[in-house]
Amino acid sequence: MNKAILYIHGKGGSASESGIFAKSCQGFDVLGVDYDDGDLPCVVKSKIIAAYDSARENYDVIYVLANSIGAYFAMLSLGECEIEKALFISPVVDLQVLILGMMKYEGISEEDLRTQGKIGMFSWEYLSFVRENPVKWNTFTAVLYAEGDELISRHSIDNFIAAHNARLTVMSGGEHWFHTEEQLAFLNNWLSNSLPKADCNSI
Repeated sequence: MNKAILYIHGKGGSASESGIFAKSCQGFDVLGVDYDDGDLPCVVKSKIIAAYDSARENYDVIYVLANSIGAYFAMLSLGECEIEKALFISPVVDLQVLILGMMKYEGISEEDLRTQGKIGMFSWEYLSFVRENPVKWNTFTAVLYAEGDELISRHSIDNFIAAHNARLTVMSGGEHWFHTEEQLAFLNNWLSNSLPKADCNSI
């Protein structure tokens, strides 16, 4: 049986990161999905769906591994697709709440954004799309969350877990971006335990 993992990176990442995860998952081909940070969600969605459709032609089973905002894009794009299991790292599970929170921190009102169209990194078109296209997600999901995540609140994660009957793993003292030796070791162990035992080796 041919098995693949679609990897969807976070902001500032790239499809090439898939090579890091590929080392820990023998038996799976890890396929990176690329998109640009400036792409509107509808554009990212089209790229992810194209990657999924291509994978379905060659693989019997498809998993999804997504990091940060990549989790939002995965849910936006693949909610009606046949996914065996999803693995989310520091996931953005409610993008609208995140955007509004960041706007409040920067002192930007919705009215100002609507009037000006774009203020810094914030776009009215982007926010409007997120509001008008709520995600629908029914795939069994394992979530890795860091206790010290400064971007995603534990409240939003707990709401997602409860609403989707997902499985949560929390790293004590971790950060949104898993990058230290200790954090990466924890991530690798979580990934290994979240995939079929016979198909995973440690990095």
